[in-house]
Parts: sequence; structure tokens; C-alpha cells
Amino acid sequence: MDVLSSRVLIHPRDPVRSRSFYRDVLGLAVHREFGPPDAPGTVFFLGNGLLEVSGHSEEPSGTPSTALWLQVRDARAEYARVTALGGRGIRPPQKEFWGLVEAWIADPDGVRIVLVEVPVDHPLRKDQREF
Repeated sequence: MDVLSSRVLIHPRDPVRSRSFYRDVLGLAVHREFGPPDAPGTVFFLGNGLLEVSGHSEEPSGTPSTALWLQVRDARAEYARVTALGGRGIRPPQKEFWGLVEAWIADPDGVRIVLVEVPVDHPLRKDQREF
């Protein structure tokens, strides 16, 4: 398989509310919009990936096994910013035993989103190549 591109697709119960959450609360940049002007699909940048919020579902998008992992520069600041804008906080930031700082929030349909900060001294920040 030669994968050229990929994205996560979410079909929310209330597309307007979910697009607003990802655009205005999380502050994700819009990659593109498509479809009818009264019910557009929106594709957001997610670092080196994409998130598409489109269509409509009677069922919630999130299941207990669905989560988005978003690396941020400062998990504490982002958690405070998102919850101040009305985002639902699930768990405040804390340093995990594996060394990452993680905070959990949820989108309007309950999709869990982990905000991850990689501390300066974490192995993910160190050059693992041997010279």
C-alpha cells in the first residue's frame, strides 16, 4: 500500500456546533471547505495530519476507543484556554509516568482529545541517531 495522504473523519450529530468547536474553541486552521454553503464539510489542519468534520450522524462520533492525540507546546495553557472558551475538560494536565504531560478534553459529541506536551528532557526530544 502506497499511502499518499490521510485524514480522520468525524460525522457529528450537530455539524455547526462541531465545526465551531474545532475552529473557534480548539483554534484549528481550516485547510478547505467543500459542499453546499448551508452545510459545508470542513477539513482542518492537525499538525502533519488532517481532520474532516462533515456530514451528519444520529449517533455520537466518539466511542470509548476513539481519541485524537494532539501535541501542543503547553498542555496546561491549552487546557485552560479551551475550557475557558466552553470546551469540556475531562482531566486537567498531569505528568504521566511515561514522562509526557497530558490533559484530556472532549468535543461536543464526546470524542476524547488528549493534549500532549513533550517536556524538554523527554526521549522524544532527543536525537536517537548514533554518530
